[in-house]
Amino acid sequence: MRKKIVAGNWKMNLDHAAGLQLYAEILKLINEDVKGQQKVVVCPPSIHITSLTQLSIGNSIVALGAQNCHQFNSGAYTGEISASMLKSSGADYVIIGHSERRAFFAEDDLVLAQKLDVVLENGLIPIFCIGETLEQRNAGTHFDIIESQLKEAAFHLDGSQFQKLVLAYEPVWAIGTGLTATPEQAQEVHAFIRAKVAEHYSSDLANELSILYGGSCNPKNAAELFSQKDIDGGLIGGASLKARDFIDIIKVFNS
Repeated sequence: MRKKIVAGNWKMNLDHAAGLQLYAEILKLINEDVKGQQKVVVCPPSIHITSLTQLSIGNSIVALGAQNCHQFNSGAYTGEISASMLKSSGADYVIIGHSERRAFFAEDDLVLAQKLDVVLENGLIPIFCIGETLEQRNAGTHFDIIESQLKEAAFHLDGSQFQKLVLAYEPVWAIGTGLTATPEQAQEVHAFIRAKVAEHYSSDLANELSILYGGSCNPKNAAELFSQKDIDGGLIGGASLKARDFIDIIKVFNS
């Protein structure tokens, strides 16, 4: 049975005190309101991870993740953070290939393939992001783009490695814009991704793979999105910075 996952990406927001306050509120509301078997992942700025790990003691629902890591374990890379450092700080997950990293930091498929390798080597779980721009969707090439991103960055992994990934489909045109793919549009792409994974690996592996939707998901549209057959949760941006909104998204999976 596929894991249901809601991951929050705080991006470059919240100083240390504000991060502690938000996380404490999230934990409190989870204890009060979350009843299902879903997994919750919070990805704050990396400077927060060690402190938030201490707050997490005794909580089995919430895991911590980072928003990025370097493709090498160590070296003369001033300002960078390695997967081994993140692991030692208490992180369990790492977002790899977010569209903002691709766009603003020119991360290509070769770099992302290296990052997936080093993340897995260090016992972390990658949340690997794929998705198309508005221009690519309008041109009708979005399926080609997504297939290429999978093939060039992730399909070099063997099945035992790939099954550890969480995938996140993020239509770039719906991130931070207020636009959202319709449930039907999102489902169509998620089903395409699952089919490509089945084609390259196996149907069993594909059917066990969690694929999240990322793109202006909020408490108003989460239930309809998450009801789709191949959508297993969300990678949440802005709404994860508001504890009540984030919890209301998580509660969609209450059972």
